[in-house]
Amino acid sequence: MNEIQEATSPATSLSGPAACVSKVELRVSCKALLDRDTLNKSDPCVILMVQTNGQWTELDRTEVIKSNLHPVFAKVFSLDYYFEEVQKLRFEVYDIHGTHSIGTRDDDFLGGVECTLGQIVAQKKMVKPLLLKYGKYAGKSTITVGTGFFKSDPFLEIYRINDDDTEQLVHRTEVIKNNLNPVWEPFKVSLISLCSCDDERKLKCLVWDYDSRGKHDFIGEFYTTFREFRRASLFKVTWDCVNPKYKQKKRNYKNSGVVILSELKLHRVYSFLDYIMGGCQIHFTVAIDFTASNGDPRNSCSLHYINPYQPNEYLKALIAVGEICQDYDSDKRFSALGFGARIPPNYEVSHDFAINFNPEDDECEGVVEAYQNCLPKIQLYGPTNVSPIITRIAKLAAGDGNIKDASRYHILLILTDGVVTDMADTREAIVRASYQPLSIIIVGVGNADFTDMQILDGDDGVLRSPKGEPVLRDIVQFVPFRDFKTVSFFRRRPSRRHLRLSPRTRLLRARAFV
Repeated sequence: MNEIQEATSPATSLSGPAACVSKVELRVSCKALLDRDTLNKSDPCVILMVQTNGQWTELDRTEVIKSNLHPVFAKVFSLDYYFEEVQKLRFEVYDIHGTHSIGTRDDDFLGGVECTLGQIVAQKKMVKPLLLKYGKYAGKSTITVGTGFFKSDPFLEIYRINDDDTEQLVHRTEVIKNNLNPVWEPFKVSLISLCSCDDERKLKCLVWDYDSRGKHDFIGEFYTTFREFRRASLFKVTWDCVNPKYKQKKRNYKNSGVVILSELKLHRVYSFLDYIMGGCQIHFTVAIDFTASNGDPRNSCSLHYINPYQPNEYLKALIAVGEICQDYDSDKRFSALGFGARIPPNYEVSHDFAINFNPEDDECEGVVEAYQNCLPKIQLYGPTNVSPIITRIAKLAAGDGNIKDASRYHILLILTDGVVTDMADTREAIVRASYQPLSIIIVGVGNADFTDMQILDGDDGVLRSPKGEPVLRDIVQFVPFRDFKTVSFFRRRPSRRHLRLSPRTRLLRARAFV
């Protein structure tokens, strides 16, 4: 296989920020407002002002409530709260006459009040009289500001900075609801994806407060490298999560929280090429679908029909892959299994049986002959369960306990005419098998719709178990045989060497497998 897997994969577990910026909700109501209108009552609106560098600027405003001197506003003001800072606020109440602007000369000023956010937080419900210009009371008018905290829904993103300064998203954590001290689930990412195997490549990490409408609030960021990540294998590593806008505006600002990398583990992942270059041998296993959906083998329309003049679809796929794999198998004996059939002597359904009916030795000197001899002795049945065979070969590849046979790499060829029935168990089995020296080729035989089988391939995204655990490495290749009848499974186009072989030479090579 002309494909090289990544050498290492860092498994990272990040937690934090330890103290995200607290969010405060302010709800406003007024009582006994001045009535500036001659015919009707005032139409009040409250404007919230904040002081920055000595200047008052509008932060937000409530809705306008028509003809009401005791308004309770539905609008909720949302502010970032910093315990260590004095955050000055001003609430101004206007009787609105215009429809486009508020607080202009056309509007009547009904009073205002200044305070700090800390005062509101401390009192939880602050009631103050409204003042007109020059400190005069606005009659008996009062404003009530109630407070309530709500927590962030944080998630973290890691971006790789490329050589051309573009940013590539590497990983996005899950969202943890209503939590200022989130601990995200451990995740796995290949070193080549994370930093192109460059310890010093800059990584950009962003922390966001999730919003269901997609308008996520930015909490902060930090820059790091994989070299810094690796320190977590010895002790916890921390970074200040900084919001540049806050840092620029607030003199005493330190951070918007702390991100902690609590643990990092490196897993060495050996590729197919690593095993071949190391002198290992290939152990080849074929698993054949004997479910009833293939059709009665005695019928010429069946995918298992034995035609004396030409091989059926199963035999074509079997020979195509076996022709290549036999080059790496020293004894030229191949394990051959079947699934989805009733087998002798009791004719119970089996999803993992030797087609030579020898459970002690499932290897065959001629797989095609064993396949042809097997068909008359079994009854095609179902369902299409492939997880038992994947689990069996994975255990074989794992070796005896902690002692692995480093001289063997396993290839499992699964030939099937339809979508597997035990999809959840199959995904789980593949995730477990991805830790072993094993590759799986699934060939779809016939003209069925194999769209749902693409999920096992992992080309459109990382394959995960039903519980969300990702595969350690991509070990599955799925192909519909109808698309590759005349092409090598290991190359998307015929190699020059293959084209140079004469028909007689190809036949001799195929006979070794037969």
